[in-house]
Amino acid sequence: MRIRTSFPYETTHDDLRIPLSDGTLLYARVWRPVTAAPVPALLEHLPFRLTDATAARDAQRHPWYAGHGYASVRVDARGHGNSGGVPGDGPSADAADAAEVVEWLAARPWCDGGVGMIGISWGGSLALRTAALAPGPLKAVVSVCATDDHYDNDGQYAGGSVQAADLPHWAARSLALAARPPDPRYLGDGWRDLWQYRLDALEPPLHTWLGHQLRDGYWRAAGAVREDYGAIRAAVLAVGGLHDPYRDTVLRLVEHLPAARVRGLLGPWPHEYPDRGRPPGPAIGFLQETLRWWDHWLKGRDTGVSADPPLRACLTPSRGSLPGPWTAEPAWPSPHITPVVYALQGAPAAVRSPMHTGVDAGAFLPRGGDADLPPDQRAEDGRSVCFEFPAGGSGIRVLGRPRVRLRLRCEVERGQVIARLCDVAPDGSSVLVTRGVLNLCARAGRDRAVPWPPGTTEEVAFELGAAGHVFAPGHRVRLAVSSAYWPWVWPQPGSEAGFVLDPAGSALELPVREPERGPGSGGGPEGEAEQAGPLGVVSPVTLDEPRPGRLVVRDVARGEWRLEVAPGPGGTEVHPDGLEVTEEALESYTIRDSDALSARTRSDRTIRLHRPDAAWDTRVRARSEITCTATEFLTVNEVICTLGREVIFHRTWERRIPRTAG
Repeated sequence: MRIRTSFPYETTHDDLRIPLSDGTLLYARVWRPVTAAPVPALLEHLPFRLTDATAARDAQRHPWYAGHGYASVRVDARGHGNSGGVPGDGPSADAADAAEVVEWLAARPWCDGGVGMIGISWGGSLALRTAALAPGPLKAVVSVCATDDHYDNDGQYAGGSVQAADLPHWAARSLALAARPPDPRYLGDGWRDLWQYRLDALEPPLHTWLGHQLRDGYWRAAGAVREDYGAIRAAVLAVGGLHDPYRDTVLRLVEHLPAARVRGLLGPWPHEYPDRGRPPGPAIGFLQETLRWWDHWLKGRDTGVSADPPLRACLTPSRGSLPGPWTAEPAWPSPHITPVVYALQGAPAAVRSPMHTGVDAGAFLPRGGDADLPPDQRAEDGRSVCFEFPAGGSGIRVLGRPRVRLRLRCEVERGQVIARLCDVAPDGSSVLVTRGVLNLCARAGRDRAVPWPPGTTEEVAFELGAAGHVFAPGHRVRLAVSSAYWPWVWPQPGSEAGFVLDPAGSALELPVREPERGPGSGGGPEGEAEQAGPLGVVSPVTLDEPRPGRLVVRDVARGEWRLEVAPGPGGTEVHPDGLEVTEEALESYTIRDSDALSARTRSDRTIRLHRPDAAWDTRVRARSEITCTATEFLTVNEVICTLGREVIFHRTWERRIPRTAG
């Protein structure tokens, strides 16, 4: 990482409040170049508190853009940080606010009327959702690790199944984020009244998410980007990581948006900005790439963007030999990719995976932690039924979404099938390439639940997540099929019975990239990663031993497995303005080998905001738990807020939610 200290423009920054049409004021920080001429504005709109949670990241990005001639604006979403109001239900709810902010920015005397929008994850999804509302001044978007489909490509559902790996974690985190107090240093004396107003309106989003187990009107509205790509009028640079669960969004955007105003970039990154250099990496000059995009669409400069291929993608070899070759695709689907079908061979096989199959799935949202990526898959492969195909003497290059067609016989009405694509080296080690899930009740569509007629045989087909991978010569392609994948998906009642897989009529289809049919390499982004100088947030030295990132505990006598996850580094950060921020989180996922109804999850999160110089000490504790019966999900959510030693808010919600499809 290169820290840049000299820019074409000197910069300044101010905090201000942006009025919305309903009277709500949104808190914002604006970095601007020192110039008398109006400049384009760039907007990042998030619920993650610009005065602390993203302050360090903001300080290295927004001043960099300001130094290159842009007014770079960071806004706290409604109901968060020092903004007014109460939180909305995700990016779709905040898109109307963001569209108003776009119009407000375009009307400022220091703005030339053109606006761009950038974001990662939640913020990247909001940028797409705002672009679908087509505010006139919004000319360009950079969307990173974002979803265009909040039902089938987010943290709540996968293949029509409830996704346990992220659901309770995000439920507890959402409660904790929504319950944080405003900061009196920035809001003044009214901070406590606003805090109480928000707490009184607090409701667990888990109730809504589990209350819509089919792809119904709620999810179609939330995932409006995928419902109508044609609504987007802005130019979109879509960036994704091949180790990020939202990478399919990049391919869909390149496929469905007009070629003249969309570009896709898929690299070997986790759920992080590509200049962070988080494993497996490597870092790229991401800010420089985005500057080319902004200069082209907001300043009318010829930066070579028009000559870039619609999609640049990295094909990653087995771990330890990064980076792999880059490809330049002239369109998506690419004419340089051929579907190759591998027929499954052998006798019918019973697939009855232990319920703990999936403990080696890795983090749902890998951010570069030591335990985030899936470990060697040999143990998982042993809990699955596997089929193998040689990569041959020249190897196999895969780019796109593999697909499976499986002929199954089930003796029960409900279940799920999971397919994993692995790269097996000559020494037997198995590396996960990609995976896919299908709730068998969703085989006719995610908008309906159709029980399987017991004792019958049907053919099902589904896609796996996008892959960019090189199977080296001498390696083998392994398709592993299982009937459980905990905690990635919540097991269906009765799914212990599994199913019988008949290889006859079953197949794996790989999207094979043939180098001789087009550019086999090149097209990768160039330049060393650079940012503006760091903010100066420090973490005091502690003698406490950190928790393991992912810990698997097996109770042999009970046949029970527990996965404990400690997301993030935890600990305390001290900001330059004196604020101390401490965050701690722990998730647990427990199941017994032969009992699908034993599945249970718990997520705990604590946030402490402390200003020693002002004797201001607040703490938010949030807990979310899910258990189940054959017919219901049982949920418990709790929030406790304290000011000093005084408990100012304590509420527990308990719900029984029918299992309509999950």
